[in-house]
Amino acid sequence: MKVGYIQLKTHFGEKQKNFNKVADLLKDVDDADIVVLPELFATGYTFKSIEEVQSLSESKDGETSKFLQKMAKRTNAVFIGGFVEKFENKLFNSAMMVSKEEVIDIYRKLHLFNKEKKWFSPGNTKLTVNNIKGTKVGMMICFDWTFPEVTRTLSLLGAEIIAHPANLVLPYCQNAMKTRCFCNRLYAITANRIGVEQRGEDSFEFTGRSQITSYSGEILSSAPSDAEFVDIVEIFPKKTRNKNINQFNNVHEDRREKFYWNNL
Repeated sequence: MKVGYIQLKTHFGEKQKNFNKVADLLKDVDDADIVVLPELFATGYTFKSIEEVQSLSESKDGETSKFLQKMAKRTNAVFIGGFVEKFENKLFNSAMMVSKEEVIDIYRKLHLFNKEKKWFSPGNTKLTVNNIKGTKVGMMICFDWTFPEVTRTLSLLGAEIIAHPANLVLPYCQNAMKTRCFCNRLYAITANRIGVEQRGEDSFEFTGRSQITSYSGEILSSAPSDAEFVDIVEIFPKKTRNKNINQFNNVHEDRREKFYWNNL
């Protein structure tokens, strides 16, 4: 299976400009199965008011899904990317999984970071996995990496790949994903953005370094910290079904749940 990511510099509030940039970055991609885009890739991240968030929000059938379906038809890949979702008068920091035929699934970010708590409702969707071309794929968004329960739950649900749209500003995630993947014996595709986004009193510098991490903790692809970048690599998801670390240890079978939660 061939999987990849797009790392880009997003222009705040200019969806069409960002769509055009993604389309241009994809011009040489014609042989991929899964492509992951950053968190909120078409809108930007540093909001100044709730009205601004609302103005950039859309339903799962909005312009972002239409654009991703267009890209899916062009490349035959399934796309996962972040967007501002409006649903039942609530705003969510969400990711959509889109094929050329449909929106396959929506995931709403469970763990909101920093001022996201001012703009978004916490995610209210269960962690799920979807069968993409014979491979089970789950989603999480950016700061969700901080909570090992997320990757473990997706692993227990059978995920062989985690698609991880992100707007990373802290320096820890890329290294942490090596541990998350090794401890759960799965692949992860972390798609980050680059650049500085300064709006009002807030300024965020995004760390780039998008990466694809293997089930053994090996980094298969790593983007630069300061440049737009696209990469596609071949992976072997069936290898993740073996949860053995060695002859005696299995990361699922060795769990001792009765000692984890009864003490809380």
